[in-house]
Amino acid sequence: MDTNTQALARTPLYDLHLELGAKMVPFAGYEMPVQYPTGVLKEHTHTRTQAGLFDVSHMGQVRLSGADAAAALETLVPVDIIDLPAGMQRYGMFTNERGGILDDLMISNGGDHLFVVVNAACKQQDIAHMQKHLGGRCTVEPLNDRALLALQGPAAATVMARLAPETAGMVFMKTGKVRLAGAECFISRSGYTGEDGFEISVPGDKAEELARVLLAQPEVAAIGLGARDSLRLEAGLCLYGHDMDENTTPVEASLSWALSKSRRADGARAGGYPGAEAIMRQLAEGVARKRVGLMVKDRMPVREGAELVDASGRSIGKVTSGGFGPTVGAPVAMGYVETGADKIGTALQAIVRGKPVPVEVVKTPFAPQRYYRG
Repeated sequence: MDTNTQALARTPLYDLHLELGAKMVPFAGYEMPVQYPTGVLKEHTHTRTQAGLFDVSHMGQVRLSGADAAAALETLVPVDIIDLPAGMQRYGMFTNERGGILDDLMISNGGDHLFVVVNAACKQQDIAHMQKHLGGRCTVEPLNDRALLALQGPAAATVMARLAPETAGMVFMKTGKVRLAGAECFISRSGYTGEDGFEISVPGDKAEELARVLLAQPEVAAIGLGARDSLRLEAGLCLYGHDMDENTTPVEASLSWALSKSRRADGARAGGYPGAEAIMRQLAEGVARKRVGLMVKDRMPVREGAELVDASGRSIGKVTSGGFGPTVGAPVAMGYVETGADKIGTALQAIVRGKPVPVEVVKTPFAPQRYYRG
């Protein structure tokens, strides 16, 4: 084994992945399963039609506690945390002084604490960011002893109701505590595939037992990072470090829907987070570029980094995510284009290996989102 592999971290499900025949790859400092023997295409389709189980234990889980936690966290994010009801979750992002996105995250109100899930690649910097800016006002506790599983797909609710009947009444973005495989788990009805499903925070020493219980259900199969990527792309969901980064604002990233009304210019608690002025100016005046969906009018997949040009051959943007969409039955992509070229129906070309491939600006998601809203 080379030294690079030895330096990688492993999730509590590492041995189970090997047992299931996973192909392991380095990802965000971890050895993670990219696919299992059935392959990415079948894993993708299984998740869209039944239920897929994903190991997302490489993500960062953090508990913020103290009476001032919600108000403190609002100083770092452009979303409403103070009025987030107990038992609910909200999507948010850390911003920098220019309004750029440092990371995107999920924030849950656990009643006496906030539960925050951050991206694996940004985990250390996010925890340091919270400790530096919030440490004086609330307790910032990384939950390093917990694993995170995602059960996604149209059969996910049936499987969960079989194991924990009280989950049947949960709707999209609702959270709660349930016992699974004899362990107290914190769950949310959410995910990263565009399908209905649940994310399950479980003590690390019970993760394998829970994963085996879930995989024993006839609807459930293990799914790797390859299908996770194609599923989220079809759902039109951003991947941090690709479709958004510290040089991209939420407005440019077409994430204005996530900016809470109470934190906008005319809101009850306007601004008060890094980059607020830049973001509010963009909301009022517009931006020079926008993230868009792209339908590829060819069988040739268009990958990240491909240049986008208009009818006259002028460079007007770049692809940030792209690949084959198994549910769509065609290649799909997302990228940034100059404002004006962002209108639905705009015909552009992506330059792939020096050759122009026709693409069209389309509305995302590419595959219908099927979150359960009750």
